[in-house]
Amino acid sequence: MADPKTRLRPAKPERDEGLVFARYLDQAAEGFFGFMLGRQAASIIADAYAEPGHSLSYEHVVFAERDGVIVGMSLAYTSEQHREFSDEPLERAAGRAARRMKMTRLLLAPLWRILETVPEGDFYLQAIAVDPELRGAGIGSLLLEDAIERGTRNGSARLALDVAAKNDGARRLYARRGFSESSEWPSTRFVPTVFVRMTRTL
Repeated sequence: MADPKTRLRPAKPERDEGLVFARYLDQAAEGFFGFMLGRQAASIIADAYAEPGHSLSYEHVVFAERDGVIVGMSLAYTSEQHREFSDEPLERAAGRAARRMKMTRLLLAPLWRILETVPEGDFYLQAIAVDPELRGAGIGSLLLEDAIERGTRNGSARLALDVAAKNDGARRLYARRGFSESSEWPSTRFVPTVFVRMTRTL
């Protein structure tokens, strides 16, 4: 059960919040953004976060707070919003690191295409993260329930997310919350599965 002092709120386009968001985002992505953007990843993401119209914008972020301190976040958006997204804010914020970002995307092109696929009618939960010392306090469940409500309000048919195949705990958690495994990547028996897409009807 979550602490009764925990509350959810929309994110604000402020740099300090952008830096907090960047930390949670990289945590949720298991270090991928740090790998893609280098040592300045947090600063780059914080700069892009304050701009509208892309997948890492404050517009799509909800923070969980406890006693006035941010303790978790979720990042989610509709398939319709996803179609309108531009990479320009992140590339502009990246500056010289934009070349590294493009090379990473090129090297991981097959994976990137899958992760960038949001089927029509889906509400996509790109990231959810909670302070490690507060896991098990119900904060992640609050954020997940909020994402379900947001997707329902937006008229989406399903809530979708991707989870690392090796993260058995998260897969079991999502299964208990009504999610089923709809696909995996890569979808071949010759290469170990890297991630699993899970969906829940809304």
